[in-house]
Amino acid sequence: MTVKELAAACGFDTACGEGDREITGGVYCCDLLSIVMGRAPADCAWVTVMGNLNSIAVAVLADTACIVLAEGMALDDDARAKSQQQDVTVLTTPLPVYEASVAIAKAIGAL
Repeated sequence: MTVKELAAACGFDTACGEGDREITGGVYCCDLLSIVMGRAPADCAWVTVMGNLNSIAVAVLADTACIVLAEGMALDDDARAKSQQQDVTVLTTPLPVYEASVAIAKAIGAL
């Protein structure tokens, strides 16, 4: 499933990016960026509340398929510019982290 297809299936909004990457690494939830760098699977949908510049850098380093900002969190302007430059798709949802993660897992067939 592509990130774009995931957004449609879960009712998530696209803050930026094309969403053409395939999600093959499951779903990963964490807000501690140093842990995400070392443990997030490549090509996963990463669910977090961190919509800042550092999150974009971590998504690139961890090679995630996308970032899903939960809890209605917004992407700040610097992060938006960097995500466009680095081709990182960022989705947003008002859902809590757990509920967003369950929705993703169901959509990609992991549950």
